[in-house]
Amino acid sequence: CVCVCFCRREWETCLQETLGPHYVMLYTASHGVLYLTVFTRRDLIWFCSEVEHATVTTRIISQIKTKGALGVTFTFFGTSFLFVTSHFTSGDTKVYDRILDYNKIIEALGLPKSLPDTNQYRSNPSDVTSKFDQVFWFGDFNFRLSVNRSDVENIMRGTAGGDMSPLLEHDQLSKEMKDGSIFKGFQEAPIHFLPTYKFDVGCDKYDTTSKQRTPSYTDRILFRSRQANDISVLRYNSCSSVKTSDHRPVIAVFQVKLRPGRDNIPLCAGQFDRSLYLEGIKRRMTATELKRRETIKNQSSSTVCSVS
Repeated sequence: CVCVCFCRREWETCLQETLGPHYVMLYTASHGVLYLTVFTRRDLIWFCSEVEHATVTTRIISQIKTKGALGVTFTFFGTSFLFVTSHFTSGDTKVYDRILDYNKIIEALGLPKSLPDTNQYRSNPSDVTSKFDQVFWFGDFNFRLSVNRSDVENIMRGTAGGDMSPLLEHDQLSKEMKDGSIFKGFQEAPIHFLPTYKFDVGCDKYDTTSKQRTPSYTDRILFRSRQANDISVLRYNSCSSVKTSDHRPVIAVFQVKLRPGRDNIPLCAGQFDRSLYLEGIKRRMTATELKRRETIKNQSSSTVCSVS
């Protein structure tokens, strides 16, 4: 999650309220404007290890950390997970700078710290993503479509049935991944949604300012696994109904194979943020009760006749 939120605690409470009583917040961390939180099923928290996180800043001269990465790792049963959210250099032509951002992150993200590597013989010390069984990397990578805006708009008008291949032929990230210059070993599910950047806030119109930015797929979710076919993609889409930003959020649902537990993994001992859990569930119950009362009120007011 790349999130700019006026109140981080309020955002976490909203997540807990939405997910309900069967889920708890295992961990949360932030780095400047980057934010990442992990929820897990309440009955499975006993099988989670301690959680570690690390950060990398790629734009040192900036007082506000707007570019860089935040990584969170833990082991679930016997499978290690790494989640990375990042924000790369912006600019239509700054492909090389974005590749530099990536290289700095995989070299400098200091994980794991004390958690044991589940397969150290397959790890590369200069690439943090090689040290974990399952890796999910997401965020605003800022890669653009290398074609002018009018051509992009013409192509979008001609897309049918979710076939975005004519657009993706011009996608910088797809090209660089194919060339092997970035995200080595990573995969991305097929894209069947329109570009997620840049919109006028509150509507479905792409940038109408004087800059007239070219619509692009800046927001992506990638994955990597040590074992082939361990990760299956169930869903990959954008949330076109969320219009509070100039980006459209991107979501993905995965199915992941797990390995049996190991006796050298330090467990989290069932620890989670109980105060957040209680506040979120309290709000959820209040909202449910209000809906119930409103339903009863509507039912009673619509009675045609009654027999006493």
